[in-house]
Amino acid sequence: MRAALIGNREDTDPGIIGHVLRERGFSFTEFAREDPGSYHDPSSFDLVLAMGSSWSAYWERVVAETAAERAFLGDAHQAGVPVLGVCFGAQQLALALGGAVTRAQTPEVGWHNVTSIPEAASVAGAETLAGQWFQWHYDRFSVPAGALALAESPAAPQAFTSGRTLALQFHPEVTVSIVAHWASGGGEQELLDAGIDPGELFAETAALMADVAPRTERLVDWFLERSALAHE
Repeated sequence: MRAALIGNREDTDPGIIGHVLRERGFSFTEFAREDPGSYHDPSSFDLVLAMGSSWSAYWERVVAETAAERAFLGDAHQAGVPVLGVCFGAQQLALALGGAVTRAQTPEVGWHNVTSIPEAASVAGAETLAGQWFQWHYDRFSVPAGALALAESPAAPQAFTSGRTLALQFHPEVTVSIVAHWASGGGEQELLDAGIDPGELFAETAALMADVAPRTERLVDWFLERSALAHE
């Protein structure tokens, strides 16, 4: 099975999500956001995975790049191709489906609790979204009209679904190496500005992996059972 993987050129690691999808038989074709002309017919894929980014979806300096990605995600959604968006990818999905992306009043960086909301009770298995997940975002999305909100935190909506599409504000893919990559360069100063000691964050992440990895596996399998493989 073929999966389209969207990310920035220097940050396209799908981490645990990618590991699980490969184990389930998916192979990836990568698309760099910096190359907006590279996208092609999304119906040639069995799944689309859009990852996070250091960009904001409303930045004017990348308007062509973000518009091209949104068009691809919107076309995939309309064609019934299962789409999973993570953080920036989820924000792009929200915009593609008619929602909005704005600056968050309270950024979320580090490990934060995500809770289910009453609407999620109508979706079997949605409780897998609840729990402690890694976050690194300064923007928030609004849930598009017609989509079903599934989870939230005090700072922002955290998950919604529409058709075979699932958008997640949090990062279930993270590993210690991914967090270390994000914390390199300017990321280290972002952590310090947020009052987070990078070394302590790496240690906390390492300690949580034994719990997070199987929860991410369950989340991906829930998405596949509900969306990607439900109509095979």
